[in-house]
Amino acid sequence: MIGGAPAEPPREIAVVDIGSNSVRLVLYRVEGRAVWTVFNEKVLAGLGRGVRETGRLSPEGVELALTALRRFSAVLEGVRPEAALVAATAAVREAEDGQAFCDRVAAETALRVRVLSGQEEARYAALGTVAGAPSAQGVVADMGGASLELVRVGAAGAGADRIGEGVTLPLGPFSLIDPGGFDIDRIRALVHERIKPVAKAYRTPTLHAVGGAWRSLAQVHMALTSYPLKVVHQYAMTASDALDVARLVARQSRASLDKLPGVSRKRAETLPYAALVLEGLIDRLELQGVSFSAWGLREGLLFEHLGESEEDPLIAGCAALGARQGVSPFLPAALDAWLRPVTAHLPEVFGPERDAVLTTAACQLADLGARLHPDHRVELVFDQVLRCPVPGQTHVERAFLATALNARYGGSETTPEPELVNRLLDDQARRRARALGQAMRLACDLSGRSSQLLANAVVALDDVTLRLSATQDYVDMLLGEQTRRRAKALAETLDVKLAIDAA
Repeated sequence: MIGGAPAEPPREIAVVDIGSNSVRLVLYRVEGRAVWTVFNEKVLAGLGRGVRETGRLSPEGVELALTALRRFSAVLEGVRPEAALVAATAAVREAEDGQAFCDRVAAETALRVRVLSGQEEARYAALGTVAGAPSAQGVVADMGGASLELVRVGAAGAGADRIGEGVTLPLGPFSLIDPGGFDIDRIRALVHERIKPVAKAYRTPTLHAVGGAWRSLAQVHMALTSYPLKVVHQYAMTASDALDVARLVARQSRASLDKLPGVSRKRAETLPYAALVLEGLIDRLELQGVSFSAWGLREGLLFEHLGESEEDPLIAGCAALGARQGVSPFLPAALDAWLRPVTAHLPEVFGPERDAVLTTAACQLADLGARLHPDHRVELVFDQVLRCPVPGQTHVERAFLATALNARYGGSETTPEPELVNRLLDDQARRRARALGQAMRLACDLSGRSSQLLANAVVALDDVTLRLSATQDYVDMLLGEQTRRRAKALAETLDVKLAIDAA
């Protein structure tokens, strides 16, 4: 429920992704435009291993994939989602026995496989990336086991209208593996040779990296730099940092890679190739930064099925999360409107439009602690907001919202994770977040979280005074001692005087 509107009934939609390296089933629960992953299982089957040399799918990979798909079919039969979207990518598309594999899948599992063209694969990867990060601009690079898709995404338009033409390159690890062994100089030269024809068309400051191998690189970098927030989605690196970690990984032995955090044993085989491709892209596309996306092709398929929407995924996710945990469905919209005279005068952090989006998102979470134990509410709310699987927010924005909700529930200025917050937020961002949370706390406690009572009080802020007033009949009911304490705390954070009187 958003702003008191009736909530859409939840829907369950499944996506089966038959990739060149992994075969995966993801079951999504969709509430309006909020998307939750409720089941996610993959098997690293390696279907594309050897396709470039033999022209055929890996026999061992076929059997592993079919075993996984039979299980996935049984899961889907039990769950019975609204839709099951089944797609195969480069290995099945390029192998001479790809259609025979699809026929066998249909016969043994009743799953009907849609084999995507290279253009379709690039478009869905970009559509999923934009769905998970609406502000994304630059080039999406989706690395699968056998291919790399590049597609430009721009600022104009919405959804699919922002997606340009894509290209598929034979730059997946299975397209680079040499039976003779890993020769770093040969592979580096091959990567540069294959990127060169498209380098000018896809030159960009920012690369949005999609795919399991590159997510592993992000996790390696997080571990090496002791990064405190272990969330890969929208994790950002400078091109220099990305180049350093790519070169480090490319030089490691298989035994050394097995020991790196975030690298599975099967992933260790292909990771050096992915690292060299990233190195080549940084050089050839003249990148300045790399942002990692946990959303890609599967989410692109999902959002095409759902149809176009301009709803912000952050607000949608926070609304669904807040509605599930809270008890006051009309509070968020009333709170957002009531606080505008204050939020308009808070120090600007992300720009006027983005500050407004984050304020709305915070208000959607204002009742998040209602069902939590009061002895642990501050810590639990902070952790949920910081690490919730809601897309459409950078890591800095996660820390901002968590800090705001910490203050909303009376948490101290240090927050439960001061090192993380201080690393991600500057002084001005921390001040705005704390003031926003204290203003939310003032409104919620003044009104008992009742939108009707809140309408009988008014708050205003200028450079020197925070003014709180109530209509004459409600002064005694709304402007009591607790209200004064909450208003005083907010005024002290803002370094202004406090004035409380009747309207």
